[in-house]
Amino acid sequence: MWEAGTLHGAVPRHSKLTHMPFSPYLYFDREAWSALRDKAPLTLSKSDLDELRGLNEDLSLGEVAEVYLPLSRLLNLYVAKAQELYRVTDAFLGKPARMVPFIIGMAGSVAVGKSTTARVLQALLSHWPDHPKVDLITTDGFLYPNHVLEARGLMQRKGFPESYDQRRLLQFVADIKSGRDQVAAPVYSHLRYDVVPGAEVTVSRPDIVILEGLNVLGRGDGAGDRVFVSDFFDFSIYVDADEQQLLNWYTARFLKLKDTAFRDPSSYFHPLAELSPEEAGVRAARIWRDINLLNLRENIAPTRERARLIVQKGVGHRATGVYLRRL
Repeated sequence: MWEAGTLHGAVPRHSKLTHMPFSPYLYFDREAWSALRDKAPLTLSKSDLDELRGLNEDLSLGEVAEVYLPLSRLLNLYVAKAQELYRVTDAFLGKPARMVPFIIGMAGSVAVGKSTTARVLQALLSHWPDHPKVDLITTDGFLYPNHVLEARGLMQRKGFPESYDQRRLLQFVADIKSGRDQVAAPVYSHLRYDVVPGAEVTVSRPDIVILEGLNVLGRGDGAGDRVFVSDFFDFSIYVDADEQQLLNWYTARFLKLKDTAFRDPSSYFHPLAELSPEEAGVRAARIWRDINLLNLRENIAPTRERARLIVQKGVGHRATGVYLRRL
């Protein structure tokens, strides 16, 4: 699955949010959004950030303070109000008050940097005193194993909605929301480009779960689903960028991987390590066009306006603005 995504101009049939006459979103430029940090302290150091940033992402502490710290403050307020609402509902039903995990869905293109965004938010949110246990799960583990995709003729559709075990993913999220003590999720290896047989990560009574993936805001695979993963989200985020930026980032990452991870003999993409830079650039552009861009336009970008909040990115993965859905 070679990731893709976009907001302005990538999918012509979708209107730009800034041009919508009755937009459901409030728009904040970077300066206005940064002011909403209020007095929230920056709890991450440069060494913390070095561990969180993704490949080819020049994420600075200034970016964290101006963009992601205000977002963590907003989410902290949402979590508090959600728990209050759950307590009120339990009181009405005559049930003992219980802690219900707050679930954040995060969607966006391959190469847009949503994984880094998710890791940074996880770190920031875990420093707020009311919800120290924050788990991050990616939907990659819920992809069907390669042998299943090959049998179904879906290897070139990896990352498309039909390549995921949607039923298992839905059950996972439902189990978390129902308060089960321990819920297991499968593990995916990007080196092997496949689900790891028998490997699991356990989510144990978290305060917050961030579920990150290409299609988490989607509405199933067209098989007549009536309940969707996004129905269980308390908050949703779409990380967005222009298509040309995404292609540039994807190509740069592909070239970096060619000279690093692809050189590992156990890598699924080891044969690509010997490509020349020119050949690698051509290969990356073809993968983007034939797989990621198609998935972006058909499945990912159309879910953008289902998000509660959209982070808009520009050159250098730098956030340029934020759209917050009106209540």
